[in-house]
Amino acid sequence: MGQTMCVCSRASITIDNKKYYFVQKLDEGGFSFVDLVEGVKDGHFYALKRILCHDREGRQEAQTEVEMHQMFNHPNVLSLVAHSFVDHGGKTEAWLLLPYMRKGSLWSVLEKLRDKGSSMPEKQILQIFRGICSGLKAIHDKGYAHRDIKPTNVLLDEDDRPVLMDLGSMNRARIEVKGSREAMTIQDWAAQRCTISYRAPELFNVESHCIIDERTDIWSLGCVLYCMMMLEGPYDLIFQKGDSVALAVQNPVSIPPSCRYSEGLQMLLSSIMVSNPQERPNINWVLDQVQDLQSRSPNTQTNMV
Repeated sequence: MGQTMCVCSRASITIDNKKYYFVQKLDEGGFSFVDLVEGVKDGHFYALKRILCHDREGRQEAQTEVEMHQMFNHPNVLSLVAHSFVDHGGKTEAWLLLPYMRKGSLWSVLEKLRDKGSSMPEKQILQIFRGICSGLKAIHDKGYAHRDIKPTNVLLDEDDRPVLMDLGSMNRARIEVKGSREAMTIQDWAAQRCTISYRAPELFNVESHCIIDERTDIWSLGCVLYCMMMLEGPYDLIFQKGDSVALAVQNPVSIPPSCRYSEGLQMLLSSIMVSNPQERPNINWVLDQVQDLQSRSPNTQTNMV
């Protein structure tokens, strides 16, 4: 009897006529919360993202995020299990039910390595990075760009399969800027939605007449690769010190002399992190290079701890 009462008193929610029990909080942001929930019928764990929609624009943004998830059926892009819009006292919450990955984000894995004074083997870097590139290719092939690629937006499953998450910043890959007002609007949007230390150079000072395309993601992808190699992003320290990231990204990325990874991997990093977006490669080229490195060096750096 007591056990039954305990189970019944657990906080629960219902989405698509299926009931889920609240387990614990996972994360909290400015306008969203992520909770761990358990399916009553299947016993599986899920991540429930609750987005606070303060106005009509906020609701539309949440609806767009739902649509972005529904657009993809790819192993390296986070799927959407179910969703619902719930009204609470005149305010709306968007509930996005997502798969739960116990291993957490790529960033949390890299942090643990750094705390142990360890590093990630090159073979593992290439495996994870290839998966990230595959997910990004799926997004670019649909004519969209993610716009906020970073280690905290990459989840890893138990087999190190990376999954791109947080699709709320996604928009059309190609944006034609016509005039200073449009340029400022995009620049302000990027300042709000694109993490500063992973933001492409062309988004800091948007030109009055230019085209912003999906190669903003390629720059961010390079920052993620650097972070996997060095256990911190190339501009993290600059941002933490309060120095200008906008100025720093105009110069070629500096790979520390102490870097122990192969020349091929270092060359790939340098080829991706090119300040001029017109000279930056597309995702197909990057993926080809990663696959080539894997085929040429299947056991590279396996002796690294």
